[in-house]
Amino acid sequence: MHSLLLIHNGKTENDIEARSTQSPDGILKSCGYVVGVATNQEQAVGMIRDIDAFILNMPITEINLWREKLIRHKIAPVLWWCTSSTANLSVSACGDDIMVDGILSPSMLAQEIHWILHFSSRQCFERHQWLKEKEQLLARIEERKWIDMAKGILSKAKNISESEAYDLLRKQAMNERKRMVDVATSIVKVYQLLQDQT
Repeated sequence: MHSLLLIHNGKTENDIEARSTQSPDGILKSCGYVVGVATNQEQAVGMIRDIDAFILNMPITEINLWREKLIRHKIAPVLWWCTSSTANLSVSACGDDIMVDGILSPSMLAQEIHWILHFSSRQCFERHQWLKEKEQLLARIEERKWIDMAKGILSKAKNISESEAYDLLRKQAMNERKRMVDVATSIVKVYQLLQDQT
């Protein structure tokens, strides 16, 4: 991980910290990272293409909103830059479901920052993969629901078993060159339309 995007909302940095080597960008640069700094969404989106991680220097209560904005443009780890000021502004959020891949602080050594960024990257991409798999499973469950409803309708209407109804659905899908779920959805919707008219 080489290029980082540091985002702060302007409320967490004072002039002394921003000019010192203890500022987040100063610390990260001294560890060998290329650091872009943004204070608003337009700036962040303009720099997003080449970055490897987002570092958010703000109260934790604002992280989910920023995270949603950023990951619409690029999947990358989101880390919280935790300082005494951002932590004090975040006490009320202890029970909230905050999605971050890691936490950095000014007291960390270069090796610690490196490993947090490394593990955060893995965490981010594993979670992204799990979310994709979850979406696929939910889509399959939804498809199965339509197919099961269509089987029940065909079984009842034609006085056949559910396995025969399944075979009938499959043959119809092949004949129409459609996915089985599309044929099943059409059957269920037509059946529901007919039921509503009676």
